[in-house]
Amino acid sequence: MTSFGIWSLVPPLAALGLALWKKQIYPALLLGVWMGWLVVESWNPIAATGATVSSIVAVFLDAGNTRILIYSLLVGSVLTLISATGGVEGFVARVAERRWVTNRRQAQMAPFLLGILITVESSITALVAGTVGRPLTDRYRVSREKLAYICDSTSAPVCILVPFNGWGALVIGLLAVQGVENPVAVLLASIRWNFYPMLAILLVLATILTGREIGPMRAAERRAREEGKLLADGARPLVADDVLTTTPDPSIQPKAAYLVLPVVTMVASIVAGILVTGRLGSSPGAGLWEMIQASSGSTAVLWAVLASLAVLAVIALGPCRMSGRTFVDLLFKGMGGMIPVVSLLVLAFALGGVVRELGTGAYVAGIIGGASGAKVAVAGSFVLASFMAFATGTSWGTFALMVPIAVPLAAAQGGSLPLYLAAVLGGGVFGDHCSPISDTTIISSMASASDHMDHVRTQIPYALLGGVVALLVYLVVS
Repeated sequence: MTSFGIWSLVPPLAALGLALWKKQIYPALLLGVWMGWLVVESWNPIAATGATVSSIVAVFLDAGNTRILIYSLLVGSVLTLISATGGVEGFVARVAERRWVTNRRQAQMAPFLLGILITVESSITALVAGTVGRPLTDRYRVSREKLAYICDSTSAPVCILVPFNGWGALVIGLLAVQGVENPVAVLLASIRWNFYPMLAILLVLATILTGREIGPMRAAERRAREEGKLLADGARPLVADDVLTTTPDPSIQPKAAYLVLPVVTMVASIVAGILVTGRLGSSPGAGLWEMIQASSGSTAVLWAVLASLAVLAVIALGPCRMSGRTFVDLLFKGMGGMIPVVSLLVLAFALGGVVRELGTGAYVAGIIGGASGAKVAVAGSFVLASFMAFATGTSWGTFALMVPIAVPLAAAQGGSLPLYLAAVLGGGVFGDHCSPISDTTIISSMASASDHMDHVRTQIPYALLGGVVALLVYLVVS
């Protein structure tokens, strides 16, 4: 592969800089894709334009990408149908009747606890926390930015700390390829050194319990609490309110079960999907870890949303007595409301593709190769994994590049492999947590119906606080 050196950093940095500066994520991502191909095509703008269009089309050539995009469209249908069948209204009424949630703090604890308990897949974690938490946080005037922050901070951070899922299987596989003996034990031993995810979870819990916020989140929460504005003036939520708040027909009796059943079905189906695809993709007699490693996350989430839609079809056409035509109209209404999300994902995938073409990850990873001294090596691994995940928007891709570096680096330094591994895993989650092009960040904005760049801006101060503290701890313990 041709090495583009420091030029490989320009496209992702330019895209992220413009997005944060102007709050225009779509033009920023498109600019980043075009600039990436401009570098690849030797600064020929005409060739770069053609390559940009081709790379966007090529996003759909990857079956995993296409499944994620279809999943995102169908999530809109699920959200619309839950609202149209009276699920949201019934759920809020049941919670009020039982007095399970009576104030802002309890309204925020609901999505937080769901995020902690659902650890099978980060996207499903964020989606369920947002779907269930949004009607409660809306009622008690919690900003959409805060809900998105809660969803984002209890998805990837929890999944990497409770690694009995696809995240753990990926890391175990990467360690096994490097010849590490008993990779399961190494991964489990790394958990106590994985400081950033712990700090991310503790920080969001602290804000919920104390009501104290920092940075732009303070203004967002004051606006929601005092003015009743869940979104900032001029905000453009990834999911429109008419998708989320479709008024049920007067003949429909709202019930909490119409929200709970589709959500429970989705969670159960993702577990089943991981196990089934893992069994089909692994050799006969394979153990649980091998099956999880061989599973297809994109297939599992697509099956999960289809199963949820099937349950909603039974509810809508059965007890709700909805006509088939109305059901189909609502199905497409929900899908239409997800066009902004899908467009954002397509551009993010395209930017990720050109970043791989440029070798950005390999260039960044190579910087740490000559590290001298354990403190520099461990802290440097955390920083470089953070930057790589921030620039590429993928923690998994970061793990794939950095774990093969961390293993020999730990051996060369005579250090603890679990410590080096934790630095890489924590750094990947930290960078992913900050990145506007991360799929978990996008899904969190979608699940909470928040303006995407408002979510990124309000979350970054907390992520940076956790990242700096984690870095200082690594400098002390290494």
